[in-house]
Amino acid sequence: MSALAAEAGPEQGNGWDDLVRRWESMDWPEGCKVEIIEGIITVAPTPTVQHGSITAKVHRWLIHGISEELNVYQSLALAIPERSSLYVPDLVVVPEAVVDQATGISLPAAVAELVVEVTSKGNANHDRVHKLRGYATGGVPLYLLIDRWVTGRPTATLYGEPKNGLYRVLEVVEFGEKLNLPAPFGLTLDTSEFPVN
Repeated sequence: MSALAAEAGPEQGNGWDDLVRRWESMDWPEGCKVEIIEGIITVAPTPTVQHGSITAKVHRWLIHGISEELNVYQSLALAIPERSSLYVPDLVVVPEAVVDQATGISLPAAVAELVVEVTSKGNANHDRVHKLRGYATGGVPLYLLIDRWVTGRPTATLYGEPKNGLYRVLEVVEFGEKLNLPAPFGLTLDTSEFPVN
């Protein structure tokens, strides 16, 4: 994980719009995940194979269970200007009509119904701390954090009911247990299918 401080000089201007323009205009390494996390442009390497496996399993589970008005997206940027952040979650569920009518490079985080992040060893704290606060501030109703690198046994934590930039923990399960995703989903995720580190 590397970071590029996003402090703008006089030639770059300042503020959210200038930060996003800088993010858009840079020539980033192919295959890397580039996000703005609390005003700092971060570059993360391609995730591991196990990370991809978990993401694919959750994607398949969601596709088979969500309504036709919704869709699951990878590499869809969500903006949270209040926190000087632009995240690219592993998975995000958004109404398909919103995406089809959108222009630009990102959507407001509040349009998401669910965001899923799978931790990577080098940047797990971004998902656990910064993005937890960011998605809550942005008004994302449900945040599913699949944490392969938590001390002890890997867990899946579902956060919800965002208020004042904070979530309430709705459910925590260890890998091997089932997690229930409430309305509008009404799905049960079997984490026993996930590879353990």
